[in-house]
Amino acid sequence: MKNDVISPDFDENGRAMRRIRSFVRRQGRLTKGQQLALDNYWPVMGVEYQADPVDLVGLFGREAPVVLEIGFGMGASLVTMAEKNPQQNFLGIEVHSPGVGACLATAHEAGVDNLRVMCHDAVEVLEHMIPDNSLRMVQLFFPDPWHKARHNKRRIVQVPFAELVMRKLKLGGTFHMATDWEAYAEHMLEVMSSIEGYKNQSEDNSYVPRPESRPLTKFEQRGQRLGHGVWDLMFERVK
Repeated sequence: MKNDVISPDFDENGRAMRRIRSFVRRQGRLTKGQQLALDNYWPVMGVEYQADPVDLVGLFGREAPVVLEIGFGMGASLVTMAEKNPQQNFLGIEVHSPGVGACLATAHEAGVDNLRVMCHDAVEVLEHMIPDNSLRMVQLFFPDPWHKARHNKRRIVQVPFAELVMRKLKLGGTFHMATDWEAYAEHMLEVMSSIEGYKNQSEDNSYVPRPESRPLTKFEQRGQRLGHGVWDLMFERVK
């Protein structure tokens, strides 16, 4: 696995430009199990970044609907979805290598073969690797809320990003988001509602109940016991 999660943007003179990113790279220490998984299972399930469109049929070895998840954390819910939906292909992107290692270990233990993972900036992957009109669903669960006002610009859900996602979705495909920060949920709703070509799948044009397709995490279960809210948004590409 190449250690190049953060790659610079360059201007017309070849000078590196600073780009506002929606994540902070926290590589952390790999456990022995995570390192073992990276060493042994990355060659099977790992996908290196490239600046050219990838052949999704070739990548998975079959034609099937593709679900892309951005920021899968330690990968437990992503592996659960892949295991419960063998008729679909899943591609997960995570910038933290310990999470990638944990996901690979869990996927190997579960015996799933419809999952591929990447360790790179999701925006660059979407821009350069994912063909337009190719995804059935894009999932973004519990992204960093950047709750301080001066950091709000780092939130990944902004109009340009949502428009990029829409281009990658097939007509009828869905962008599914979830957050446990109400202010970020309101921000997501405002951004998504402003873009022509998306249709809110909520009956009252707000939030949807957690669909069965999104597994309930231990973190979320703990939050429910403490009375914390979670907001799901699902927007369909209609144009």
